[in-house]
Amino acid sequence: MADAKGKRLMPNLYLGTIGWSYNFWKGPFYPKKLQSNKLLGFYASHFNSVEVDGTFYRIPTEQTVINWTQQTPKGFLFSLKFPQVITHIRMLKNCQPETKFFLERASLLEEKLGPLLLQLPPNFDISHLPDLADFLGKLPYTCRYVVEARNESLLTEDFYSLLRANNAALAWVDSPLMPQVDQLTSDFVYVRWAGDRKRVKGTLGKIEVNKEKELEAWAGKIKPFLEKKTVVFGYFGKYYSGYPPLDVKRFLEYLALKK
Repeated sequence: MADAKGKRLMPNLYLGTIGWSYNFWKGPFYPKKLQSNKLLGFYASHFNSVEVDGTFYRIPTEQTVINWTQQTPKGFLFSLKFPQVITHIRMLKNCQPETKFFLERASLLEEKLGPLLLQLPPNFDISHLPDLADFLGKLPYTCRYVVEARNESLLTEDFYSLLRANNAALAWVDSPLMPQVDQLTSDFVYVRWAGDRKRVKGTLGKIEVNKEKELEAWAGKIKPFLEKKTVVFGYFGKYYSGYPPLDVKRFLEYLALKK
């Protein structure tokens, strides 16, 4: 993780936000008159990674991916969410062409490609575990993969064992929709501070809910992994406190305080 001046602080920590192209961050984070095509470059001068939510809705063009690489410094990583046509519409079945296309497009990021997130839909329950096993088994070993469960029935030892067998990380998610889990199923950790969209608008460009206690607790949970040199990825969503850039800053401060 790098500070605002680009100094490398924790080489095994990749921390950022879920998305970056938010006009309501202009003023509190981005300069007010910054052009839209300059947002990513400014963002990357403060954070060393981002989770791209937009790939859930559409696979980016080749030129878009090339632009991402050109606008970010060496060492910056993009974590991409699998498209909804694969996870939500096809439910991981009969989606080989779409998966191949997405992986080919993601590979254009080369050394800037971070983990790829499979966010399963709420109706993807334990009965679909064989479909997940089949899907994971066909993925190339050249990428890191993360699986986010959104149905409590999946949270079983069979599910965790399947992820471990494929070195796929279980996403640790801070959200009221699911219980918090801390199962380590891969050689890296992936955290999503998703928040509660019923309590937080997320478009005001400011803190709406105080998350200091939660951030301190998370820092205590993550610090031991960083000390063991485990690679940790973490992303704050706009529905967490309401203002992700400050969440990143405060989380880093709590990490520094932990002995």
